[in-house]
Amino acid sequence: MTTLEQYANKYENVRMERQDGILQITLHTNGDTLQWGAIPHRELPRAFADIGADPENKVVIMTGAGQGFTGPQGSRGSVPRRTPAQWDATYWEGKHLLLNLLDIEVPMISAINGPALRHSELSLLCDIVLAAEETTFQDSGHFINGLIPGDGMHIVYPMLLGINRGRYFLLTGQKLSAQEAKELGLVNEVLPRELLLPRAWELARQLSQQPPLVLRYSRVLLTQYIKRQMNDLLGYGLALEGLGSAQDQLERGS
Repeated sequence: MTTLEQYANKYENVRMERQDGILQITLHTNGDTLQWGAIPHRELPRAFADIGADPENKVVIMTGAGQGFTGPQGSRGSVPRRTPAQWDATYWEGKHLLLNLLDIEVPMISAINGPALRHSELSLLCDIVLAAEETTFQDSGHFINGLIPGDGMHIVYPMLLGINRGRYFLLTGQKLSAQEAKELGLVNEVLPRELLLPRAWELARQLSQQPPLVLRYSRVLLTQYIKRQMNDLLGYGLALEGLGSAQDQLERGS
């Protein structure tokens, strides 16, 4: 078990505050939109583990800072090229990033405050998904820039969009607006940005009225199907992604 005092200020890219058992986590880089890289990839699995081990958390709200949820836009230059030994840490972190998120055994609400261009699956694995009108979704960090989308994107988007729409999304770099995402079932509500967090807190307070075990076990039950998919396919996808990264490095002679 952990306490908020033990982990609230532990992470560079996660700001935390709690009221009445509702924990809001804000992903950020220096107070602005989270810029995906080695530090958040390392920190977030551990942050999710700490949050999940704290029995005082009744509901979790996840949002971003600034004008976007996650960035930056992917590019060929940002694609990791690593040997298998170097990929091992990425493999471990990539598995626990999503598995530890799903192991948070209380309801989660995402309040997506703007473009989610990198690891948007984090927000979509929450139980209630709210998006600001300015939000867009894209997998900009994988296939369109030469990297296999094996770190959970290959599970989440085909599962939520359907097999054919999900594959199209990943292979073409398609961008979905907030309204399109709502129509396709990725998002529950689209709101003006200034109303996003108030609505998330309203829903969180509504959920938090339920008994603790109802909250915990409902989350456990409603994530079992997703966890089965992750257990079957996540490690395999990360391994294939790593093979592609290693082959690219070999061909470049670096």
